[in-house]
Amino acid sequence: MLMMLIYWEEALITAIREFGLEVSADKTKYMVMSRDQIAGRNHSVKIDNSTFEMVEVFKYLGTTLTHQNPIPEEIKIRLKPGNACYHSVLNLLSSRLLSKNLKIKIYRTIILPVVCMGVKLGR
Repeated sequence: MLMMLIYWEEALITAIREFGLEVSADKTKYMVMSRDQIAGRNHSVKIDNSTFEMVEVFKYLGTTLTHQNPIPEEIKIRLKPGNACYHSVLNLLSSRLLSKNLKIKIYRTIILPVVCMGVKLGR
């Protein structure tokens, strides 16, 4: 595990120098995802004069990732806004004035993206 971390540090330094990038230590954090118990331990990564913080929870593209990767928790997190979205359009979905095809389009464009991709709708 430590060897992978050292390799990652060297690869990051090489990429930074090759492309002339600047990495902000204040904004950059990292997370280790592993089946080993080592993943939960705190390691700091130091590159040049910058130290990068290790986090245990990270939100990426609407998905909450942790080093333990609890899928049931992620499903609960996504279903909560999906249920709220469903209840907000419940009057439309139960209306007899709208066709079945229109109700399916409402479901696909409003409810499904919220549940599947964690899209935030609203104000």
